[in-house]
Amino acid sequence: MNDAIKKEAQRLQKELTEHSHRYHVMDDPLISDIEYDDMLKKLIEIEENFPQFSTPDSPTKRVGAPPLSAFNQAIHSIPMLSLDNAFNNEDVLDFNTRIVKILNRENIFYVAEPKLDGVAVELKYENGTLVQATTRGDGITGEVITENVKTIRSVPLKLHREKFKVPSLLEVRGEVIITKPDFDLLNKTRIDNGESVFANPRNAAAGSLRQLDSKITAKRPLDIFVYGAGEVKDLSFKSHSQMLNMMKQLGFPVNPHIKAGLSIEGVLTFYKKLEVLRDSLAYEIDGMVIKVDDILLQRQLGEKSKSPRWAIAYKFPAIRKSTRIKDIIVQVGRTGTLTPVAILESINIGGVMVSRATLHNEDLIKKKDIRIGDMVLVIRAGDVIPKVVKVIESKRKGNEIPFEMPLHCPVCHSRLVKVKLDITHVHKCINTSCQAQLKERIRHFVSKKAFDIEGLGKKIVDQLVEEKMIQSFADVFLLEKEKLAKLDRMAQKSAFNLVRAIEKSKTCSLRRFIYALGIDHTGENAAKLISERFSALKDIMDADKENLVSIHGIGPETASAVCQFFSNMENLNIISKIINEGGVKLTNDKPSRVESWDNPFNKRRIVLTGTLLTMTRSEAKKILEKLGAGITSSLSSKTDFLIAGNKPGSKFAKAKKLGIQILDEKSLTAMLKSHL
Repeated sequence: MNDAIKKEAQRLQKELTEHSHRYHVMDDPLISDIEYDDMLKKLIEIEENFPQFSTPDSPTKRVGAPPLSAFNQAIHSIPMLSLDNAFNNEDVLDFNTRIVKILNRENIFYVAEPKLDGVAVELKYENGTLVQATTRGDGITGEVITENVKTIRSVPLKLHREKFKVPSLLEVRGEVIITKPDFDLLNKTRIDNGESVFANPRNAAAGSLRQLDSKITAKRPLDIFVYGAGEVKDLSFKSHSQMLNMMKQLGFPVNPHIKAGLSIEGVLTFYKKLEVLRDSLAYEIDGMVIKVDDILLQRQLGEKSKSPRWAIAYKFPAIRKSTRIKDIIVQVGRTGTLTPVAILESINIGGVMVSRATLHNEDLIKKKDIRIGDMVLVIRAGDVIPKVVKVIESKRKGNEIPFEMPLHCPVCHSRLVKVKLDITHVHKCINTSCQAQLKERIRHFVSKKAFDIEGLGKKIVDQLVEEKMIQSFADVFLLEKEKLAKLDRMAQKSAFNLVRAIEKSKTCSLRRFIYALGIDHTGENAAKLISERFSALKDIMDADKENLVSIHGIGPETASAVCQFFSNMENLNIISKIINEGGVKLTNDKPSRVESWDNPFNKRRIVLTGTLLTMTRSEAKKILEKLGAGITSSLSSKTDFLIAGNKPGSKFAKAKKLGIQILDEKSLTAMLKSHL
């Protein structure tokens, strides 16, 4: 009896999986929706009565699981970096010129893909079975949304076995979307149920993926297209287009409008075609993604701290709307820079209500002759940041008011200084005790991606700064429950919970600590790269610009900013107080593994010495840097390899004494051949 039921369950699981794939991925259904639902209902009944016959990849998993209390987090094996943007043909041609220069070769071939306006996710498969799904998050750490992603019918719960062996590990990256027709139907249903409507398909997709109850997600019409890979084992591909073809064979939906083998001229031609095609597509796109097709060339180009050098997003022209500037105010940023902001009569741009737009600086305001009371054209640059494009002079009435930057800080009233920055000027408040800066710095310091102190929200931080209970980062860790309880809206229990949260935060990774300090040009990924190179805070504080620039992905601006920050005695005193009086303990979550393709030079510190016969030291340096190595001139215990040619000198003996791995030219050449 049980054997017959088991066989029936296996038959239904297999057939439903195949029918789902044919319907959602191949767009070639063999049965009706009613027949599919009847089969699924029968399988659910069997698995409820005989749970031993349920499998992790059963189609029944698509109906949702019991609600979660909160999302767990997971670190991406390889960071999910953002992309640099291009807004015109010249930007794209400049992108190509940079690549040609770095690689020292012409005839680069590209893949062009529609830039989907959805939510990026990563799907992790072990031995062909989906075991984890995460959001992009901050690019380094994402939220685990496995049960929600399982409800997306176009996501394979088990990989198809066709022309090649299923890899033991495969991390697939894709964009979760809701099509335009499904979005309209979803909002109509919500209106009928008396619920609020979603502003646009992307917001609906994001909200659906972040439901703690996956049964709610299962009712949302989510879909997916895959576009890339993270870590991969037992599967190799030479080009991005070959990888996408393999993904398709494994059962993933791949966008049909992707074009490969394009010259840079072909890329620009395809962009025009895609722009025309945009409105006829069933889903939202906001541009085109351009990628170097050759995987080896991608690796040689490498990444910057926040984005790959081998890819760029060519955005479609933003939607323009006209509105009136009611006022212009000035905001003081975390580093003291003043930014003028236009207060607008609210306008809907691309499904988002916009009431503010940045005016950047005084130079821009004067150049565009922007006045209070003007009718202006506003866009959401890159469909994200509201920006004033131009003044509609024909609609001026004569009572518009020219704007002047203030002479004094609007918060602390200290006199402002005008600083030249590249080709423009900015106004800065240089008073380090300015409450606006301090508030912003503290908010950043305690934010989720930094020390992650729950309970220290905007209003509490404002009170603590205004009451002078916090005058530096270190004061955060010296807050007392009794004093906190006296604050407005802060009872004994809230004060107790906050002190407990502060105590919990005192064990912090080096990566988060560096990010929390709010050093100019040093975001999450730059902090990660620096903490991976150095094992302790002292090593970072002692590093010079040359050491920092040698880190693959760290540029001169970041290196200079880090050096300047740690050369400031006030900053050093605050850090000392954080650790010695605040009791903060730093850990290092430096990963020990190398990249998935076993490149032994990636993110390694290397010193060259002696004379090489088959290449110059300069040539060797360029090759190693393309493989992700950091080349330094000084030898220390942190050095990973010493590459020794003829007559290596004193560095050879020192490396032996320190136990550093030494490579002769023959060993180096052999290792390079296997990775180039």
